[in-house]
Amino acid sequence: MRSATTHDVFSLLLVYFLLIYQMANNKNGVNGSVNDDCNIIWRIGAIIDPISRLGKEQKVAIEMAVHEFNGQNSKCSELVFDFAYYSHGSSSPAASIATYLVNKKQVHAILGPLTQQEAVLFSEFDESYKGIPIISLSPTATYSPQLVSPKDPPSSLVQISDDVKSQMQCIAALIGHFKWRKVIALYESTNSFSNMDSGLITHFSDSLKVVGSTVEYHLAFPPLLSLSNSKSFTKEELEKLKTKNVKVFVVVQCSLDFGLVLFEMATEMGMMGKDYVWIISDNMASFFDSVEPSVLLNMQGVIGFKSNVDDKSESFKQFNAKFRRKYRSEYPEEEEGNPSPSFYALKAYDATWATAKAMQKLTKNNSSELVKTILSSDFEGLSGKVSFKNGVIFQKPIFKIINVIGKSYREVSFWSPEFGFFNDLVEYNGMKLKIGNGLGGDLESILWPGGQQKVPKGWTIGGLEKPLKIGVPAKGAFNQFVTVNFNQERNETIIGGFSVHVFEAVVRQLPYYLPYVLVPFYGTYDEMVVGVSNKNLDAAVGDTEIMADRYEYAEFSQPYIDSGLVMIVTERPILKKPRFIVIKAFKLKLWILLAVMSMSTGVVIWLNEYVNNNPDFSGSFPQLIGSMLWFSVTVLSFSQRESIRSNLSRLVLTTWLCVVVVITACFTAVLSSIMTVPRLEPSILDVDYLIRTNAAVGCNGNSFIVRYLVNLRFKPENIKKISSISDYPEAFKKGEISAAFFVAPHAKVFLSKYCKGYTKSGPVFKLGGFGFVFPKGSPLAVDISEAVLKVSQSGEINQLEEQMLISSNCSSSSAKEQDPGLGPELFSGPLLISGVICGIVLLISIARLVKRHWLILSSIIASNAAMVSRWVSLALTQCYSILGIKFCKVSSPVIDQRSNNQQNGEIAEVF
Repeated sequence: MRSATTHDVFSLLLVYFLLIYQMANNKNGVNGSVNDDCNIIWRIGAIIDPISRLGKEQKVAIEMAVHEFNGQNSKCSELVFDFAYYSHGSSSPAASIATYLVNKKQVHAILGPLTQQEAVLFSEFDESYKGIPIISLSPTATYSPQLVSPKDPPSSLVQISDDVKSQMQCIAALIGHFKWRKVIALYESTNSFSNMDSGLITHFSDSLKVVGSTVEYHLAFPPLLSLSNSKSFTKEELEKLKTKNVKVFVVVQCSLDFGLVLFEMATEMGMMGKDYVWIISDNMASFFDSVEPSVLLNMQGVIGFKSNVDDKSESFKQFNAKFRRKYRSEYPEEEEGNPSPSFYALKAYDATWATAKAMQKLTKNNSSELVKTILSSDFEGLSGKVSFKNGVIFQKPIFKIINVIGKSYREVSFWSPEFGFFNDLVEYNGMKLKIGNGLGGDLESILWPGGQQKVPKGWTIGGLEKPLKIGVPAKGAFNQFVTVNFNQERNETIIGGFSVHVFEAVVRQLPYYLPYVLVPFYGTYDEMVVGVSNKNLDAAVGDTEIMADRYEYAEFSQPYIDSGLVMIVTERPILKKPRFIVIKAFKLKLWILLAVMSMSTGVVIWLNEYVNNNPDFSGSFPQLIGSMLWFSVTVLSFSQRESIRSNLSRLVLTTWLCVVVVITACFTAVLSSIMTVPRLEPSILDVDYLIRTNAAVGCNGNSFIVRYLVNLRFKPENIKKISSISDYPEAFKKGEISAAFFVAPHAKVFLSKYCKGYTKSGPVFKLGGFGFVFPKGSPLAVDISEAVLKVSQSGEINQLEEQMLISSNCSSSSAKEQDPGLGPELFSGPLLISGVICGIVLLISIARLVKRHWLILSSIIASNAAMVSRWVSLALTQCYSILGIKFCKVSSPVIDQRSNNQQNGEIAEVF
């Protein structure tokens, strides 16, 4: 072997320096310089929370995307990621961490949980930052600009997470489906800098308004890591919520770790039992596949939703297997649970790929071009189709509705803004999903907290240990509606009456047990309504009128009885002498019937006599008509000049005359009554007369009527307050009042008891009716209203009204003037007999007439058969000859046969 020569040494040195030069060029290329053989190397910064499950999954998913992209890229270009860590809920905003990545790491794009507000702040740090793309992975990132910042979001912000509005709409849809009208909202604050928490509640409240519900109370918990003793703090806050009547709790935003602590404390405090409802959002439910199954035992009966993923696709199965291996290798300390990727891990994976694909298409570092390229992405990702519209991911959200049972959960339905709840499998938005043949899917099969299958009502008022305190008016003027008596023997107050019985019937219609106790209230009705408003009373039952001004203080149920303001006055006698008083003895129907019967009787008698050849009933056709009409009139007074020979005619006439005698007697009696007996009418006809004459009027002093009469321009000094129904007759008798004003149900009771001498007069002023009183926003008011309608439709209220309010035989209707005229009903028997006899005689007369003239016509046809045959033949021939013409003229041959003159004369006499 020969020794190394000088030439060899120089050759080796040359190769060495070339390698050093190449390595230097490679290093410059990594820093963003251009190499003749390689593309530009882009740097992407990612902001994650290294402690939370969300941050860990996003980190693993991003690393997988970077590794796969670099492995599939055949060129020497490389995608480099720099991770920056922040603590969830820290005082340092994500925007400050983004500036660190740009300044120190020289990144060209940023992925992370930046909100619109934080993106605006980041772009204002330096003019050079405005074009750097910010791909937001925040699960609650999209808010209305007016809520987050007075400025529009920067054009470089790319929103790849779902709009929070859809999540809030899904929760509202669940609440609306089960008809919960009030909820309590809970959420974990993100950080002290951002105001997106208030925007979240604003969106939630707006969504609830659409379904007729509201947020009764909302509670913000500080970030879990900021608490020294998270369990103790959470327990103290839940103690405040436990005392509230609303039992529907919605966790609109929280981390997985906080949610587990929250439900552990709720279970320990007995807030996961019967009557409670818990709803969780996507940012917690999406991690149920990853948690230790035993922790779900604290969440039995919880319902929630998670974003729908096509987990049956081959691409997802491959990603899922790789994700589990990598997650276990990076976080070996998390031995428990199943490290399945959540929807947010899929979003991070797709966001990384969208950014990498966009960078691959560019040939130089141009941030504005990079933003445009990212927004033009259009590919099928693991989370769905990745495309953008106005800087926001353009995906139609689909949520699975889940119900926690045992150590797992089950899917009960699906929801989307387009279809609502559904459950039949179809292809939609690039994914397999279920779409419904029935509203609500399988929501009715949910197992609720406490093991209930019946839907909780969502609120509680009172209980066996603390029943509802319901006030009843103890000083009402009409004790038929509410009676308050003290039983000394039993040492208890007995409360009853129509209104109380109606309320008891209504409560029986409620789908749940309602404990309550009735408490006498000795103030006015207005003071009782204010007592309900001040929470001194939980509700009020009685003859309480629904008034517009009372709605300022409380709510009312559906009215259980109609009402209106009625004026009651005394009656006075009056003799009525109208110009045509004679006609009023009979009703119009009877007058018409008598005229028809009289005409029919005359026609039947005349026809029967004519058939029997009575010479008094003959003449020309006009004379015959005139004699019929005249006979119908004269037969009533026996003044007819014609003699009647037929027995059938006499039968008809006799029956009719008997009817006439009876009717005449009744007519005389009724007419005498009308002309001699005085009728009663109201002593005062209208309200204006009372106002003009300064007349005194009476009313219940504890009711709203005093205020109402003042509004009608009555002087206060002319309004006499009367406290009892029995005091009104005495006040009328002494002349202390000229009229009394009652609400319609009270007026009905008064006239039922004092039906003689009093009557209604004037117009009825429409009111709202009697209803039950509840505090503002009380969910019980809606349930009671529904129960009132059921009781009303069943007729039970009408039965109670007849038994308890109108038990007297006399009523207000007896005071009204009745029409004295007699109708045909009273004479139906005699008129029917007369009519039947007339009809039988008429049929007999017609039969005789036909029989007589049929013999004559038969003899004519028999004697002139040849003539008739010839006449018919000529007529047919002429008709056929002019077929198609509207009229055909029939020429009859002239027959001059002297032998038939007598017969023709008879025919002429007949016709």
